[in-house]
Amino acid sequence: MPEILRAFIAIELPGKAVSSVVRIQEELRSYHFKIRWVKPENMHLTLKFLGDIHVDDAGKIEDAISDAAKDYGPMQFSVKGIGVFPGVKRPQVVWCGLKGDTASLIQLQIHLDEKLSDMGFLKEKRAFKVHLTLGRVKGSVSPEKMIDAMRDMSAFESEPFQLDTVTLFRSDLQPSGAVYTKLKSVSL
Repeated sequence: MPEILRAFIAIELPGKAVSSVVRIQEELRSYHFKIRWVKPENMHLTLKFLGDIHVDDAGKIEDAISDAAKDYGPMQFSVKGIGVFPGVKRPQVVWCGLKGDTASLIQLQIHLDEKLSDMGFLKEKRAFKVHLTLGRVKGSVSPEKMIDAMRDMSAFESEPFQLDTVTLFRSDLQPSGAVYTKLKSVSL
């Protein structure tokens, strides 16, 4: 019986990008929102959540990543502003945006989604939104207070950084939170 694991494909963030995201989280803590914050070591830019896969398929998934990534090089970004999903009336996820080579990143994600659909993974129904998850809302949040936070953080922009590696991660859910392990990496 092949081993099953929970997996996703993402781009790791360099240290200075993580530091910028942590600064945003610290600023948002002053609003006293009930949010479960993403730990710095778990910050990444998700391209595709795969769910449960057979460990034997990791090599084929790596090939799909390589095939999708072959036409792309390193991409330049900066962290810019914050937002919420699905909206300010009932926010569930607080995120920060990225400014830079977003058009190339969106095309990479579309190509990756196509390659993976050829392997039987369902295509994404929603359009890909370039973002980094800061945290998940626990309980209710005042829409006015969230709008204030979004306005206050709208001018925030980090130093530029480069994203250059797409990674297949294993995700193990623990009582203390998810633990991510790199399985395969492909350079852009």
